[in-house]
Amino acid sequence: MSNDTQVVQQEEYRKLSLIERMGYGFGDFAQNLVFGTVGGFLALFLTTVNAIGTATAGFIFLFVRIVNVIWDPMVGTFVDKRTSKAGKYRPWLLRAGIPLVILGALLFAPIPGVRGSVPFIFITYLLLDLVYSVVNIPYGSLNASLTRNPESVDQITTTRMTLANVANLLVYTLFPMFVQMAAPKDRSLKDTGLFGLKLNMGTYTDPSADHAWFNVYAVYMIIGAIALFLCYKLTKERVVANAEQSAQVKVYDFFIEFKNNKPLIILGVFFMLAFTFMFFMNTVNGFFYQYTVDHSDWMGAVGLIASIPGIAFTVFWPRLKKTFGKKGFFHLFLGMFVIGEILTWVWSLDGMRDQLWLAYVSTFIKQWGLSSATGFMWALVPEVVSYGELKSGKRNAAIINAIMGLFFKVGFTLGGAVPLWFLAAYGFNGDAEQQTANALSGINMTAIWIPAVLAIVSMIVMQFYPLSDKDVDNINKQLDAKRADMKSTGA
Repeated sequence: MSNDTQVVQQEEYRKLSLIERMGYGFGDFAQNLVFGTVGGFLALFLTTVNAIGTATAGFIFLFVRIVNVIWDPMVGTFVDKRTSKAGKYRPWLLRAGIPLVILGALLFAPIPGVRGSVPFIFITYLLLDLVYSVVNIPYGSLNASLTRNPESVDQITTTRMTLANVANLLVYTLFPMFVQMAAPKDRSLKDTGLFGLKLNMGTYTDPSADHAWFNVYAVYMIIGAIALFLCYKLTKERVVANAEQSAQVKVYDFFIEFKNNKPLIILGVFFMLAFTFMFFMNTVNGFFYQYTVDHSDWMGAVGLIASIPGIAFTVFWPRLKKTFGKKGFFHLFLGMFVIGEILTWVWSLDGMRDQLWLAYVSTFIKQWGLSSATGFMWALVPEVVSYGELKSGKRNAAIINAIMGLFFKVGFTLGGAVPLWFLAAYGFNGDAEQQTANALSGINMTAIWIPAVLAIVSMIVMQFYPLSDKDVDNINKQLDAKRADMKSTGA
């Protein structure tokens, strides 16, 4: 082994410390606070508190995602072609992170004169989504730039997903509870479902709760901004394109990766399906608790119990992958998600809706499967980047993450817009305290059955993923030799 090869391996295969892994994970934590809350609760906020029509909200989500088809490749190319003393990807966490936080807060701001204003929501949400790409694409690219050490790559994924799920706990579990605690209408002492804990909570789907939504979300945005700063300070880029590779990056590389990178396409389709059924469920979750089972007061407690696997069990992911293999890992946890959805349907039946234990069990199993399948898939992105570098000679990390971002946003769009159209078609009325039987059927369809079917389709798609761990080792060895040769020749 030459000295050049040893230098490459010492730096690019560095084993990351827990602090650096946590530093990277703070980026997921921040983005889930900012964008996860938008994805999980903006639809409910707009159609109830902000008095925007259900179908109109769906079209806003759809149009903004169409813009991303043009915008994301431009962002990926722009980022891949440039660098600075602070790095190629890290600076964007601060440059775009602050505007992201401000725009997120504006969506929930109780500004006089804009309640129910479609133009205001449309423009603010469009800007938020464009800026989110300028944070998310470099952040995703940073994942493939920290190290190529296989053990550390798996550890990064478990650490970042632990922190991501801590943020999910704050978003999907505690956020609605905090808003209800701050909501002024119909306040009363309610059983939260958490070991007899009772809290004074109001109705958070009434227009009078507008300040409650904003105040809670503003606190989340401050925490998110701090987390983005920590991500910037605690990470270091080691595996990046050299100056010659950066100069060669072109916009059409986006299409070349589509054409030549088969693992990218398969993983991208999996991403799209996974985020579609995840956001289908998240978009309608608040509706399900409020109208189907009539236990919005349980959201915090049930979500708290269900968040345990995504926080405490991620450490077992690498071992489970070795035991079941990549494909077996995803099949196992997607199957658990489907079982959890079936149990959720049982919970929604007449006579079962007051069974707290069933709410705990169904959501626990469902979220264990969901958090594992949608969390560990990020561990496959760095190997897709390396595969693309071997094929094209260019390390287009940002372009590949832009492609993954497009698949993600297609899923986010379908999961955010289509459920609202379903609810509108089934006759959901955001101004009504009680919904018709038909509207309740629409909620069940979008919260349970469509996500379950899409999870099964995702299992089939993952069966076609071509890269084994042995394939990844061979790719890394070939890249080592190429990089060492470039160093020795001065390229």
